[in-house]
Amino acid sequence: MKIGILFDLDGTLLNTLEDLCDGVNYVMDSLGYPRRTLEETRQFVGNGAARLLALAVPQGVDSGEALRRFQAYYPAHCRIKTAPYPGIPEALRTLAARYPVAVVSNKPDTAVKPLCADYFPGIFSLGEKTGCPRKPAPEMVYAAMAAIGAETCIYVGDSEVDVLTARNAGVPCLSVTWGFRKQEEITGGTHFCHSTDNLVPMLENMMEALQNGQ
Repeated sequence: MKIGILFDLDGTLLNTLEDLCDGVNYVMDSLGYPRRTLEETRQFVGNGAARLLALAVPQGVDSGEALRRFQAYYPAHCRIKTAPYPGIPEALRTLAARYPVAVVSNKPDTAVKPLCADYFPGIFSLGEKTGCPRKPAPEMVYAAMAAIGAETCIYVGDSEVDVLTARNAGVPCLSVTWGFRKQEEITGGTHFCHSTDNLVPMLENMMEALQNGQ
């Protein structure tokens, strides 16, 4: 059985929080709304741009215009402060040489593809776009597995959304704790990786267990 490894992007592979916060505050400033802190933005991310902006605007305000402005601004400004977590590029190169690997994110596809092309060239990536429901729906996972020729996968993420995504797709999940959520915030997580140094060996152990039907 061909087993792949699928990764979430924000908070798992890339620290995108400052660019996301700057994008949110560009919109807040343009509409005359109160700015949001880095910590508030951290709590808001994980469920796609529409949810991010719905939480960022003042309570009771329609977020449609805010979302439109964010979608116009963010793809062109998503690589200013964003960077991979230390050790991630090396870990992905090691894993991609051994297994089918892909990135699946609730970030807009217009931002996901250029970010992955810059930082993880050659790895298939898929972001939120029309016709493919965002996580925690499993369709993005299935689409990525089909694209890389995997029959099943291990899903790696940093949030409760990723745990639920893996559960909905019927695949195991490895939760990382260097991203946007602390371990106690990752509801339902069962396997945790606390250091990028441990990412490859932990995934290889999970891969062996999956191949052995454990």
